Amino acid sequence: MNDALAISVSILDKDYKVACPSGEQPALLASAEYLDGKMREVRDGGNIIGSERVAVITALNITNDFLKSSQVEKELGENLPPRLKSLESKISKALEQARQLEI
Repeated sequence: MNDALAISVSILDKDYKVACPSGEQPALLASAEYLDGKMREVRDGGNIIGSERVAVITALNITNDFLKSSQVEKELGENLPPRLKSLESKISKALEQARQLEI
């Protein structure tokens, strides 16, 4: 089992200590950098005041983007030719087996 490490990230000029599984630090740092950038965009837009409100609006924007991309993927998946659907299924099964081996 991987041990969690305490990683320091900075978001809107505030530092946060976050527990992070060993080997996941680059992903956490990239996520924090992305979130920081998105929160700065919302804050600098000038319409929202307060870091809590900026965080909530940013979370809503990121969630909306995610759901839109998920819907596009779903629609694309439904329209795939049978051969590509079969390949996608095989890849998904292989990835799931690899994840189970990690656990």
